[in-house]
This record gives sequence, C-alpha cells and structure tokens, in this order.
Amino acid sequence: MAAAEFDIDRGYRLNPQVALRPEPFGALAYHFGNRKLSFLKVPELVELVRHLGDHASVEDALASVPEQRRPQFRDALASLAASDMIRPQSD
Repeated sequence: MAAAEFDIDRGYRLNPQVALRPEPFGALAYHFGNRKLSFLKVPELVELVRHLGDHASVEDALASVPEQRRPQFRDALASLAASDMIRPQSD
C-alpha cells in the first residue's frame, strides 16, 4: 500500500509500533514493524513528535515553533511520515 501524501492540515500521531529512545542529541526512533531507525537530532522535534496526537493538525502542533524554523520541522515530519514513524490520526 502506498503512503499517502503528507498533509500539514491533517492530524498525525506517533505510530504505536515506534519507540522513542532519549539520547543527548535528541532521540532515536525505532519502528518495530519495518525495522527502520531514525535520528531525531533536535530535542524540540522530539517533543513535537511526542505530542503530535494532541493537536488537530501539524500546523496547530507547529504553533509553538518559531516561524523561521517551521519549514525545517515540516520537512522532518514529512520524512517521518514517509517512513511510517508517524501516521495520520485517523489510521
């Protein structure tokens, strides 16, 4: 099944098959289903990913991120969605 296009107006959440392990640089995200490993190298991104499910959309979740850093965070979230680390809330 092909992954859906990442949509910043949609709510996302951490995939239940993904574990986040805190590290000094941020965190390691390990997907137990597909065995992918991702490095979250920004502590603020780790917190954003942990709390994505608390927001109605990615844009809502990014409200606390400074405007100039939002493109970087959007790109990181799109990459995490492409590797099934995060998924739409309705899935």
